[in-house]
Amino acid sequence: VQLVESGGGLVQAGGSLRLSCGASGSTFSNYAMGWFRQTPGKERELVATITGDGRSTAYSDSVKGRFTISRDNTKDTMYLQMDSLKPEDTALYYCNAHWGTIRLWGVIAEWGQGTQVTVSS
Repeated sequence: VQLVESGGGLVQAGGSLRLSCGASGSTFSNYAMGWFRQTPGKERELVATITGDGRSTAYSDSVKGRFTISRDNTKDTMYLQMDSLKPEDTALYYCNAHWGTIRLWGVIAEWGQGTQVTVSS
């Protein structure tokens, strides 16, 4: 699976952004997909995940109630709607196919370049 993230940018606290993840090279709907984020000096964390059929989602405590993950398997695309953004959401955001849970996971594909989200206070 090859992955391309887009949609990041600079936004004020309280604002919204919608990230997109385009996938190619394999059967997209076969995989659980997730949105990950990383800031300098910290480990990459999985913040949202969705099953292959899109019926089940899970979120980290840090984003629960503010972020919404979705996917369109007809377009091989996944989304992350981010609302009520906070400065601590500032990070490089990546998507990937993965196994495991929101707390214990491993990725299946190589990482893309990510998309930067910066939230100003």
